[in-house]
Amino acid sequence: MTLDTTDLNVTRLPSSSHTAPTDLAGLAHATGTRFILAIFVNLAGKPCAKLVPVEAVDELATDGVGFAGYAAGAMGQEPKDPDLVAVPDPSSFTPIPFVRPGLALVHCDPHVEGRPWPFAPRVILKNMLAKAAEKGLDVNIGAEIEYFLVNKDDTGGLRTADALDTSRQPCYDARDVTRMYEHLTSISAAMNSLGWGNYANDHEDGNGQFEQNFNYADALTTADRVVTLRYLISVLAEERGMTATFMPKPFADRTGSGLHMHLSLWRDGESAFPDASDPRGLGLSKTAYSFIAGILEHACALQGVIAPTVNSYKRTGATATSSGATWSPRYATYGGNDRTHYLRVPDHNRVELRGGDGSANPYLAAAAAIGAGLDGIDRDLDPGEPGAGSGPDTLPMTLLHAMDALAADPVVCGALDAAGPGVADYFAGLKREEFFSWHNTVTPWEVDTYLTAF
Repeated sequence: MTLDTTDLNVTRLPSSSHTAPTDLAGLAHATGTRFILAIFVNLAGKPCAKLVPVEAVDELATDGVGFAGYAAGAMGQEPKDPDLVAVPDPSSFTPIPFVRPGLALVHCDPHVEGRPWPFAPRVILKNMLAKAAEKGLDVNIGAEIEYFLVNKDDTGGLRTADALDTSRQPCYDARDVTRMYEHLTSISAAMNSLGWGNYANDHEDGNGQFEQNFNYADALTTADRVVTLRYLISVLAEERGMTATFMPKPFADRTGSGLHMHLSLWRDGESAFPDASDPRGLGLSKTAYSFIAGILEHACALQGVIAPTVNSYKRTGATATSSGATWSPRYATYGGNDRTHYLRVPDHNRVELRGGDGSANPYLAAAAAIGAGLDGIDRDLDPGEPGAGSGPDTLPMTLLHAMDALAADPVVCGALDAAGPGVADYFAGLKREEFFSWHNTVTPWEVDTYLTAF
């Protein structure tokens, strides 16, 4: 059955701000929630959660819920360390009855011994946003999430879930979209029931590849929604016998999947980016150009965060695909409404960072990009004319090159260390180990490792 908004049976909160509850227990009871997924992601982007019954919601709100941090993976802990305690953020409470009746989730900030844990990605982003706020700046982000719908064949290899999706240039094909109507509309209706403002759902450039867009919001809200949407796409695809994968390059001959971020800075409720008198013709302010220059100067190190897997560099290193384009930048340049650039300027209100991919942790990606851009503002950098870049032109060709660039860049390392020291070194160590263990391994290993990892 086709799923639309009325099928979702979502118990909506009262529309008046005077009557809508803001505490976790009130939110749960107002929406008919029976169970809550208390969720956080580790540094690799894996969603971790415990399922909490509504009868324990007061305990969850007051005390949080404990995890063995080492077991969660990539959280900077050893087996001997104290528990991670996930403390819920009620503002992120999200009813998801379209997954299971009575189910909701809430994003959490992991703490250890009463203090925010510096290795927790959401904590890292919150600390970076606090640094921006000290400069009088708020950060808004929009995210484009690309993914493939696949199955495994008898040999363990990947195949497109829709056997009829075989054309050489499938992008925007109405027939391919229609065959995936039930899946796409279920995700769209879910997003709109939550007030995210889904405004488009399309077939992307690779066979079996899709993208579903939602309105921009403040950086933390958008990062939360990326995590939530990946979860929703994955579980709802599974209900239809498919696997949704966000791995950067699941097929050697097809376009890879990006995580494109549209960034803008705001001051006192007004966008800091537009300037109609811009002599370069892009309609951007000096602040915007300095932000661009900062990202370009730190692009090589930034790639280690926004393209953080071995598989990522099969996407950025691709030279051809069956459609004729890779849509992944090879050089740290910027320009106008031109998708070949690392930083695209689609209009005077935002810049689009196109170097990230589907394996990126959205909290770390946002924190690192913001940190790089703010450094450009602090140092009053200028990117040069459109089509140019203020930093090294060629992006890293492997994960190891990206980790070398990250280790040499105190600004991007500092963004990862925004909540406390040691995160950048730990993150780089994990990625170096991944590279040396697996960079020569055949593709089936990558499929098994990355297919459902994020």
